[in-house]
Amino acid sequence: MDEVVLISWTQKLVLYETKARYYIVGSNKSETRFRVLKIDRTEPRELVIHDDKVEYSRSEIRSVLSMIDGGNKPKKQGNNSTGLSKNISAFGIAGFVRFLEGYYMILITKRKKAAAIGPHTVYKIEDTSMLYIPNDSVRYVHPDESRYVKMFQNVDLSSNFYFSYSYDVTHTLQYNMARVFTEGKGGNACTSGNTDNISCKQPQPNHYRHRAASRLHSLWEGEAEEAFSKSSFPAAPTASATDKEMEEQTIPISEVTDIKPSPESLTLSSIPEAELKKEEVKCGVKNAPCRKFLWNNHLLQGFENCVHSDWVLYIIHGFIGQSNVCVFGKSVYLTVIGRRSNQFAGTRFLKRGTNQEGYVANEIETEQIVQDTSVTFLDQGKVSSFVQLRGSVPLFWSQDISKMVPKPPISLDQRDPYSSAAGMHFNQLLCRYGAPIIVLNLVKTRENKRHESILSEDFIKTVDYLNQFLPAEHSIQYIGFDMARVNKRKDADVMLRLNRIARYCMKQTGFFLSVPPTQAQYLLKDPELQALRGVWGSRGSRQTGLVRTNCVDCLDRTNTAQFAMGRSALAYQLYALGVLEKPHLEFDTDCVKMLEELYEDHGDTVALQYGGSQLVHRIKSYRKIAPWTSHSRDIMQTLSRYYSNAFSDVEKQQAFNLFLGVFVPVEGQPNLWDLPTDFYLHNKISLGQKSAKNHYCQWWTSEAWKSLPLPHDEVAKPEAIHAAVITAPQTDEHVNAFYEHYRPAELSAFDEMYQIYLSQCGWKHVPKNATDPSPFCVRQFYDQSLERGAESNPNISGKDSTSSTTSFGSEGSSDTSENSDGEGGVQLSDSSTDDSSEDEGRYISFKDLFPSMATVYNTEITEPSARDQKMYKRYVDIGRGKKEEEVPADGQSTESLNRPLSSSGNGDSKESMVGLSKRLPPGVDIFPISAFKLDSSFFVEPPPVSRQARDIYAAYVQRGQCGAGPVSDVDRHAYIKYINKKYL
Repeated sequence: MDEVVLISWTQKLVLYETKARYYIVGSNKSETRFRVLKIDRTEPRELVIHDDKVEYSRSEIRSVLSMIDGGNKPKKQGNNSTGLSKNISAFGIAGFVRFLEGYYMILITKRKKAAAIGPHTVYKIEDTSMLYIPNDSVRYVHPDESRYVKMFQNVDLSSNFYFSYSYDVTHTLQYNMARVFTEGKGGNACTSGNTDNISCKQPQPNHYRHRAASRLHSLWEGEAEEAFSKSSFPAAPTASATDKEMEEQTIPISEVTDIKPSPESLTLSSIPEAELKKEEVKCGVKNAPCRKFLWNNHLLQGFENCVHSDWVLYIIHGFIGQSNVCVFGKSVYLTVIGRRSNQFAGTRFLKRGTNQEGYVANEIETEQIVQDTSVTFLDQGKVSSFVQLRGSVPLFWSQDISKMVPKPPISLDQRDPYSSAAGMHFNQLLCRYGAPIIVLNLVKTRENKRHESILSEDFIKTVDYLNQFLPAEHSIQYIGFDMARVNKRKDADVMLRLNRIARYCMKQTGFFLSVPPTQAQYLLKDPELQALRGVWGSRGSRQTGLVRTNCVDCLDRTNTAQFAMGRSALAYQLYALGVLEKPHLEFDTDCVKMLEELYEDHGDTVALQYGGSQLVHRIKSYRKIAPWTSHSRDIMQTLSRYYSNAFSDVEKQQAFNLFLGVFVPVEGQPNLWDLPTDFYLHNKISLGQKSAKNHYCQWWTSEAWKSLPLPHDEVAKPEAIHAAVITAPQTDEHVNAFYEHYRPAELSAFDEMYQIYLSQCGWKHVPKNATDPSPFCVRQFYDQSLERGAESNPNISGKDSTSSTTSFGSEGSSDTSENSDGEGGVQLSDSSTDDSSEDEGRYISFKDLFPSMATVYNTEITEPSARDQKMYKRYVDIGRGKKEEEVPADGQSTESLNRPLSSSGNGDSKESMVGLSKRLPPGVDIFPISAFKLDSSFFVEPPPVSRQARDIYAAYVQRGQCGAGPVSDVDRHAYIKYINKKYL
């Protein structure tokens, strides 16, 4: 029995409302199959949901809605209100939440396609609707409810929240493609245990209605008495009941719903029963989500376990971007997914380091997926992925933000002699990713005043302590690289050094690859791929371990380092898919430009979520090709980040704590805004809560140890508890990925398809004057025309930005030298080919020290042509107002007028212009177009400056020379007004 992904076909929702109930009618895309969810509105504080987990046809849902409408109509016919009214249409249920009053329901009302991974579509939430469930007659009013609602809504669900009906976005591609049931045991395993057996066999219409009517009795017999006292339940039609008799018992569906009928030929009931028996049966599996990256985990409590799995959606927060690398008409999709952890989540200065359970701040799992779209389905085509991680330094540290300074001092708040928190953190990494774990620490190591180096010293000690209990093959590898210090040197190339680190890390961890078995056998013999570690099988390889990158904020430097990792991984991925001849990608190609844009969007998004602004130092800044105008942009981003950290981070942190269920409001207990700190909310062990701690020496779990180098989560997937496991014929929508992707029942237009849109977006990276359409061709003038613009920041040495004259290891003679950047204790020299070997061996020549103008500015001074000289002469003649020689009226000589005005006396310029007379050929009129009447090509009168502008400039100069002065009365009153309005 084939194992496939379980698809939730309940993708269209319509919410109907009565005084006592909410009814959610869910249907498939063709609106031929329906489910009904009933929510009680008479409970003021409890969430009462009833789901019979029964599937209805179109005729059955008409009967249900007609019955509810008739049973809830008022007795007085003069009243215009109906018994059942449509409230809203939606695409899914995000969850339910309660503060101090009743429950709220959150519906996804707008969505947009964000990515396509094989036949699966990932959607971005565009808009949501939050509805209060209890009716007004039973509503309990609390004075603090509105403030909690406003705080909850500060987490904008329409900003970078994603979900899918068929793809598990909380797990990596490698985990999702791992089989649950082994060969030979799939049939037995699928039909045993916690499973739902779905049969696609449909009876004849009359038997179907009789069976449906009996089900309606069991489902709706608990309705409110006032509803059924007004309208009797429709009698169950017999097997001989005709369609006409059924229609007489129901009201027209158009009066209570806008569900549009679709051809009955598209339903499975039209398939002969004999053919259904011969159909192949498939096993659909829906993975249990990774709760660490599930951002609606708190919203699903009380709802997830009491309804059918089709109603439940798993939502992540972070970033998803996709581009199309078109290789001579062949589409290769490049996807970057960033999953933000919901543990110890918060804002920049309020969440640093780790908590007592080993969860670190700003932890984001970044996955890079490359798919050959020649074959749609993942298990039959060629697809690859590479996973890396960013997260704060796993120590107990913080920064004091009570003082308004740009860089608050770093302090170690708690000593951890046995590195218990860091041990739990790395144990989590071993369970999810396997070994080896490579730590790339970009924190500064040498400073005039100790600031970031405090973290580096303790981090090295922590890694050394943990490594003494691990064997060498599974030890944590530490790589230190003072990226900021190296970037300040004019002769150093940061990207070249990061490229060498990335190639080393790729050889240690490998990457995930799934290809047909025939191609996998060929790749096993490839010398380039044999140098990579990982576990190889009959269909490719699996990644073991990952690279964990961090700086202080895990934003700017970390994003550039992750781009370097992704560039190296992309070269190997495209090489394994048969797109490249060798695993190497040059800068200034369309493919690398797409990858750079994806990682910069990814960095901007996570920086806004954590730091309050976009990236300050971008990839171009470290390549030293950023335009001069980027400096002003960096200043604005720095000010925006500083303002956000100083004034809005507290409110954002409270919103995160409320949204994620870190704080649950309880009547009679202190409110969230009354707590002096949220330390005890994120460190519940300090409150006395028991936690399973490992031994001081054995800081890893035995299950993770036995699975190494593979991740334990992937090895234990067959024994894990899954969200749902069903068996169904291959034509059923639960297991039919072809129907889910191609939608044969819907009318589609090519111009509106996501694939066409993605193909068109890929061409924006190709220059207009490009002659080679290959995305791997180096564009000679690519940066000048598209990135640098008219004002660029060229490399001072005049050399290419990807080359360097220095070795990678260190700048000085030893590690103790001042120029040492301290890459760490890992030997990065490999025998494999390195694209930087030729550049490193280049000697310094005279041209390197004194480059020509053509090398630096791509232009050179030459003798002007005759046409340019003639044009310039005409321009000067017109500016002087002298087309032909003429003697002025005041008797001055012609030579005196021909002299430039700048050569005359100081006060004679204006008089000379006034005395200048002009005589031009008939039909030629010359008139000034400047705003100043006396302007010419020789003299420009400065515009008048107002007194207010002069005072502002004088105050600015004085402030720069003498420092900040006293606060003005206007500013003081504005600040007092702000404080009174916000806190008093």
